[in-house]
Amino acid sequence: MQTKLTLRVEDSLIEQAKNYAKQNDKSLSQIVADYFRALTENNQKLENAPITQSLIGVLSASDVDEEDYKKHLEDKYL
Repeated sequence: MQTKLTLRVEDSLIEQAKNYAKQNDKSLSQIVADYFRALTENNQKLENAPITQSLIGVLSASDVDEEDYKKHLEDKYL
């Protein structure tokens, strides 16, 4: 049985995901289902997922201002 799932994602990420799906001749739903299946079947933790691993090292500590980040979190969650 299949069930509809609604996700809220940034527009730019949706476009990137659609392009990825098209390049791999899959639907966006299939890409998401494959990812969820890989996480659950392989008992992978999110931090060990390939997409997460590919992001390691993208930013260096000097690229992030700690005070700006704290302000961002306060603005977003408080």
